Amino acid sequence: MNNDQRMQAEAPAQGEVRPRKVLDRLKPYSPGKPIWEVQRELGLERVVKLASNENPLGPSPGALEAIQAALPDIHRYPDTQSVLLKEALAQELQLRTEQLVVTNGGDELITLLSETFLEPGDEIVAPFPTFSEYEFGAHLMDARVVSVPLAEGFRYEAASLLAAVNERTKLVWLCSPNNPTGTYMPRQELERLLAGLPQGVLLVYDAAYCHYTAAEDYTDGLEFVRAGRPVIVLQTFSKAYGLAGIRVGFGAAPEAIIRRIMQVKEPFNVNALAQTAAAAALSDKEHVLRSRALNAQGRERLYAGLDQLGLAYTRSMSNFVLVELGARAHELFRALMAKGVIVRYGDIWGLPRHIRVSIGTEEENIFFLECLEQVLQESR
Repeated sequence: MNNDQRMQAEAPAQGEVRPRKVLDRLKPYSPGKPIWEVQRELGLERVVKLASNENPLGPSPGALEAIQAALPDIHRYPDTQSVLLKEALAQELQLRTEQLVVTNGGDELITLLSETFLEPGDEIVAPFPTFSEYEFGAHLMDARVVSVPLAEGFRYEAASLLAAVNERTKLVWLCSPNNPTGTYMPRQELERLLAGLPQGVLLVYDAAYCHYTAAEDYTDGLEFVRAGRPVIVLQTFSKAYGLAGIRVGFGAAPEAIIRRIMQVKEPFNVNALAQTAAAAALSDKEHVLRSRALNAQGRERLYAGLDQLGLAYTRSMSNFVLVELGARAHELFRALMAKGVIVRYGDIWGLPRHIRVSIGTEEENIFFLECLEQVLQESR
């Protein structure tokens, strides 16, 4: 196709409003298929979803009770400031309410940060591979993405991230534990990163999976917020708390950063049921402990099964495992789905030889390993 043909193909139809040029670069997020869709497409009765890093235990019972109690008041608008939830978070995290913003899942906070700080020509620095929404937010504001490949074994290195920072850098994104690799940045490396960042650069520390970590040198980043450092910590109620379906997350940062974010936040962004459920889930320590224990056991079960199958994988500090299947990864991904196991194909992160497998219940983990062994045998 020559330039004239391309311009003609991209031209809007008669009467159509021309969209922003940046839309040519935007890649909408592609989530894993829901169970019902796979059942309907493939005619399967049993389908196990291990694609979206959800909590297999489900939500906190306390959260369900709180939602039930709040239902008669859903004709009222929600609290636009999420005051009660922020008060609960502040007490739990040893912060002030002015250091917190509550959002419609962690995804909204990513967009809000992009809208708050990025202009055309600005740059963000992000590791590769990592969560794709950081790139999406930057492109949305017509900013440039500087990708920094992770070191061998998908390790983080502060020096490589700092080397990519220049006078146009506004945000440095860091997901720890990282999605999709499960690796993390040790506290000492995070100290080096923060110490090396120039003034005017904000570190965004995505700790969505922090509740699943067991490493002694891991930090959830909140200590740096308490110390007033230029960092905003992102967390979510979608993972360990099991509230993915009602979308609630939060950011913690110095007050000046929160004030700027509040200037672009929409009113009533977090619904009333989400606010009350999150506050109840926050106090349900037993549910979080059970979720952590189930996840730790499930990780080890997957490691053992993958070792028996002779497959390479990355040891994870999260609730998923990145598995290397080689050149046939897409073929095996499709074969697993045909047997009723939904996992994530790594091509979306530039990892076409990998799949990412969420850790489920013991029964779900065993079913996945059995199906994986079957498709490996069949492919031979």
